[in-house]
Amino acid sequence: QVQVVESGGALVQAGGSLRLSCAASGSIFSIDAMGWYRPAPGKRRELVADISSGGGTNYADSVKGRFTISRDNAKNTVYLQMNMLKPGDTAIYYCAAARLRDGILHYDYWGQGTQVTVSS
Repeated sequence: QVQVVESGGALVQAGGSLRLSCAASGSIFSIDAMGWYRPAPGKRRELVADISSGGGTNYADSVKGRFTISRDNAKNTVYLQMNMLKPGDTAIYYCAAARLRDGILHYDYWGQGTQVTVSS
């Protein structure tokens, strides 16, 4: 089992910055990737960014150039640096941990979410 706990959500003005943190614990050796998700229209959740155990990253088009995902392996923590925030970024941000099975990442472990609110 893996547990993930998010922190860092807050109210911020448009154009501002926030850094979200996600701490993983438990069977962390089994984690192949970690990602940040948020709700999206017509979808349950959309991928905002993810990072593999090898350091490879992916970003949603809507956040490229503004958000950066990184990891501190010594602290078992993943960060999401969010710059140039827009009101449309307002959401609950969920951290999740994935394991690779049959060549596909399965996000099996989810946190409770942290609220990010961007005021105009």
